[in-house]
Amino acid sequence: MINQLRQRLAHHRPLRIREEGGKAGVLVAITDCHENPEVILTRRAAHLSTHSGEVAFPGGKHDDTDPDLLFTALREAQEEVGLVPDEVEVLGQLGQVLSKNRLQVTPWVGLVPVDVPLTVNPDELDAVFRVPLRYFLETDSLQTHRIHAYGRQMDVPAWRYEGFLIWGLTAYVLVDLMNLVFDAGIPIKTRPEHRS
Repeated sequence: MINQLRQRLAHHRPLRIREEGGKAGVLVAITDCHENPEVILTRRAAHLSTHSGEVAFPGGKHDDTDPDLLFTALREAQEEVGLVPDEVEVLGQLGQVLSKNRLQVTPWVGLVPVDVPLTVNPDELDAVFRVPLRYFLETDSLQTHRIHAYGRQMDVPAWRYEGFLIWGLTAYVLVDLMNLVFDAGIPIKTRPEHRS
């Protein structure tokens, strides 16, 4: 699985969107374990004003002092879960997506050591956890979750894993990764920002 991640992302040309406004970078951190790689996810703290209690990748808004969105993703991962940027082997970028708050989000995929220590920053998160990549390839684990976004009702991909609900933008990025790298063929509707 790791070799396939490296090969597919090395030649991938990610979808870019043109949107004015705020930008964010997230890190799709995957443990470098050939037998059973896992993706690292977080649950945002309940006291936060936006996306509270939601499962997300480590990451956040671009600061004016950040040179680029990869730097943003790595900086935020360090702030949120203590992941040191030097521990991340960046493999490539996935397609950009818009959050429900109209932030342009750029996901970066990176490998991290399987035994990398992670520490939750309680100012930002309630939990950090790992999910085997194989779990997202099991067809019976995928569900749908109905949300209100862009002024209408939408069905979005979702997974439940050990009490965590993985849905929305996070689930969409995971579907993009599974379809791109592992030819998963997970059906998904085109996002509104990708229609033009």
